[in-house]
Amino acid sequence: MSYSTGTVNEPIDAVGDRVETVTITDDAPRPNILFTFAFGSWEGSAARNFSFPEDRFAQALLADPRVRRALVCDDFRSAPRKLARTLLGRNGAQFPPSEVATHHSPLRLRRQHPVDLGAVKRVYAAYERSIRRAAKRHGLERPVIVTTNPFLAGFGEFSWAGPVTFFGRDEFGCAGPPGAADAWWENTMEAYRQIRAKRRRVVAVNQQLIDRIDPAGLHAVAPNGVDATEWQRLPAPADWFAALPSPRLLYVGALESRVDVEQIRQVADEFADGSVTLVGPLAEPKHFEPLRGISNIHIHPPVPRAEVVGLIGHADVGLVPHVRNLGTEAMSPLKLYEYLAGGLPAAAVDLAGVVGISRRVVLVPPDGDMPAAVRRALALGRDREEDRLAFVARHSWERRIDVLFDVALAPA
Repeated sequence: MSYSTGTVNEPIDAVGDRVETVTITDDAPRPNILFTFAFGSWEGSAARNFSFPEDRFAQALLADPRVRRALVCDDFRSAPRKLARTLLGRNGAQFPPSEVATHHSPLRLRRQHPVDLGAVKRVYAAYERSIRRAAKRHGLERPVIVTTNPFLAGFGEFSWAGPVTFFGRDEFGCAGPPGAADAWWENTMEAYRQIRAKRRRVVAVNQQLIDRIDPAGLHAVAPNGVDATEWQRLPAPADWFAALPSPRLLYVGALESRVDVEQIRQVADEFADGSVTLVGPLAEPKHFEPLRGISNIHIHPPVPRAEVVGLIGHADVGLVPHVRNLGTEAMSPLKLYEYLAGGLPAAAVDLAGVVGISRRVVLVPPDGDMPAAVRRALALGRDREEDRLAFVARHSWERRIDVLFDVALAPA
């Protein structure tokens, strides 16, 4: 293959983010790629139905024609916990090896990730040694590195490998353990500084995360996307959802503190004859206690993917009622793309990751209110089928993954 680099307007989303990209031709050897999750694993990706960008990239490596060999690496797993899960028969989906791709799952005794910066660097030095040995064992010479972990991208040495690309899905610095948020944030900012100093490549879900990292190397924006095959046909909704009164206002996603419960309550009050349904894992139950007892608010556990498509395909408005903070400013809400793929108009707080995607997203400014946005979204109605399918085609995961391959495979 030969490569040419340049700056182009890539139509990643409705705005048309300006990205650096490469063109790949067919007259050079295909590269080896080593990919690592951040605090995750192949098993975890399978458990969440390969919903996130890193899951999709890991899947793409199984048989992508651009890749000679691939090694998909879990983060360190707790050896005692893995043994217990094995004895109890609770192991999840196993990695399907192919002619192209293999898997590495390193173990360690401790469960908790350290917070002290020196300890963090030692952990990732040990992790780098582990994946280097695995790469050698599986015959990957000077592999291209793609990692979703900023600590590995920033603190890793990688003299044995090819170019290193950090794939940023969310603001990692906001994901620290309770009681260690400040130290975690500082560690992440130091990792970003090292990513910049070492001219690592960066692909991130929105421009705000790119700006925060301020990379000196090749970089691009690749927002979330949708599975084009999943959204070709909208199945009937589950009976429990079809029985709810209209308008059916829907939130799909993790039920965490980033959800503004006061906005949810206001919407329920304004549309008392309708229903507000929150579907997803209840990660922080106490945060949602103020909504308990409100008769038209329904908190529902996660449902299978086909049922998610059915819910979205028959709701009236999709909700993105996120609080404003450093974490949500650096997000590209997957749920918003899925709402639009299902023909659903949306009401969303006007955070950076939701602006410019579609005219069918009604934005809530800082001094605005969610109920008014919901009313405007209701007036838009569901999308025409041909326009819905056109959105799906424009925002497919395949196009997003192409951007990541372009950046990661560009010559040094």
